[in-house]
Amino acid sequence: MSNGFYKVPKAINEPVKSYKPNSHELNEVLIEYEKMYNNKVDIPMYIGSNEVFTKNKKNISPPHDHKHIIGTSNYGKKSDVENAIKAAMNAKIQWSSMSWENRASIFLKAADLLAGPYRAKMNAATMIAQSKNVYQAEIDAACELIDFFKFNVQYMSQLYKEQPESQEGMWNRLEHRPLEGFVFAITPFNFTSICANLCAAPAMLGNVIIWKPAETQIYSAKIIMDLLNEAGLPKGVINMVTVSGQEISEIIFKSKHFSGLHFTGSTKVFRTLWKTIGNNIEKYVSYPRIVGETGGKDFIIAHKSSIPSEVATSISRGAFEYQGQKCSAASRAYIPSNIWEEVKNHIIKDVNEFKIGPPNKTSNFINAVISEKAFDSIVSYIEYAKNSDQAKIIAGGKYDKSTGYFITPTIITTNNPKFKTMTEEIFGPVITIYVYDSEKWEETLDLVDNTSEYALTGAIFSQDRYAIELATKVLENSAGNFYINDKPTGAVVGQQPFGGARGSGTNDKAGSILNLLRWVSPRTIKETFTPARDYKYPFIEIKK
Repeated sequence: MSNGFYKVPKAINEPVKSYKPNSHELNEVLIEYEKMYNNKVDIPMYIGSNEVFTKNKKNISPPHDHKHIIGTSNYGKKSDVENAIKAAMNAKIQWSSMSWENRASIFLKAADLLAGPYRAKMNAATMIAQSKNVYQAEIDAACELIDFFKFNVQYMSQLYKEQPESQEGMWNRLEHRPLEGFVFAITPFNFTSICANLCAAPAMLGNVIIWKPAETQIYSAKIIMDLLNEAGLPKGVINMVTVSGQEISEIIFKSKHFSGLHFTGSTKVFRTLWKTIGNNIEKYVSYPRIVGETGGKDFIIAHKSSIPSEVATSISRGAFEYQGQKCSAASRAYIPSNIWEEVKNHIIKDVNEFKIGPPNKTSNFINAVISEKAFDSIVSYIEYAKNSDQAKIIAGGKYDKSTGYFITPTIITTNNPKFKTMTEEIFGPVITIYVYDSEKWEETLDLVDNTSEYALTGAIFSQDRYAIELATKVLENSAGNFYINDKPTGAVVGQQPFGGARGSGTNDKAGSILNLLRWVSPRTIKETFTPARDYKYPFIEIKK
């Protein structure tokens, strides 16, 4: 029985290792990379205490070498989803009643395991199957996930300490109960840390999870399950199922126990899921919590006072790190005419210097895009720009999928601020630039605000504080994560809680207490020490 108010270890952001040539950390991860690359694995579904293997297997191949097979994943059917729900609801009985400090201990242990013996393995898996270079993998798969575990434990303790005031003769208390059923987590390919956090954040608070990872992230998903298992997470708390979207939806969204959706993915899919939930609303025990981070058409806009090299570097990094496959990646830029030539020369030079190839060759800044489907979609935008009299490709524009899904970082300029590639999400290494009249700062800010349905991230560059203040006000609703004189990517847990509004999601800010609030159902308890014994209040006059 707990009899103390426990103080959790203070969360500090995990230092990012540099992976310099011949460093210990680089050698360690490359050894792990080669070992994993040359050994095949058969990845099961994790349902309760069972590892489920099926006859329906799919090959797993690195995006940068799609003829090479590193393993297989097992695909299930509706009955596996039903079994996962049963396993989750059975696990919920003990898990939700476990003291919070014991739940916290599991995730703190997971953080330390990842910082130590799992670091190279998690990074290598992300490099191999998601084609991230070693530094991007370190930022994502190691550091951000460690931060999610540690900071969320701190936020959880902070949440539980939030208690109401009590007046004389009473004691008011607040319970933060887990949701009554299970949470359905649907996760993307691009961030290993996001995939784990979408499951772990609700689980910390006593919820149980059905997890559907992206097919292209299944390799590192297995390492996540191995990590949590070694950390002591009870079986059935997180159940990982690989079933087609249509089949899993038919079971999940008709279950009365469905109590929440934790989602990162496309805006179109999220809206479809929301409609499905609404159509089934009368089936559920409680109104489900719906949390989603979806699309983006993230911007950079520079003022005439900007320093060209700073603007150019923000484009080179913000648009092309991890092949532009970040929700936050810069996809459109607005550059004033007075600095355009210098910015242009700088970014063209950068793109021409980028080396492209597999991530185990660490001199490669650019690796492959995630799949053939993504490759074909991105290429269609490049070809559209090539064939338009409103656009010009000034760098890149080349692509090749014979060995891996490689696309040269591509810079498009346009004279139409509403050009297709300025308005539609591409999710690849393509940025479109509109050069505006340097005296039309305010008009261009309005253009930025009204061009896209999304509002995830955005960056402004200026040395003029009046211009910065104006932009911050005009673009108030244009980005949930807003950057001044910095690229629009690289949000850090505990520093820049992440999420956007409009078509970019529900803005529930992963990496903050705001997200955890969505996974609890508060109960107020009032205890009165001297209850009233007569119905009559003093104002009532009783005639004798």
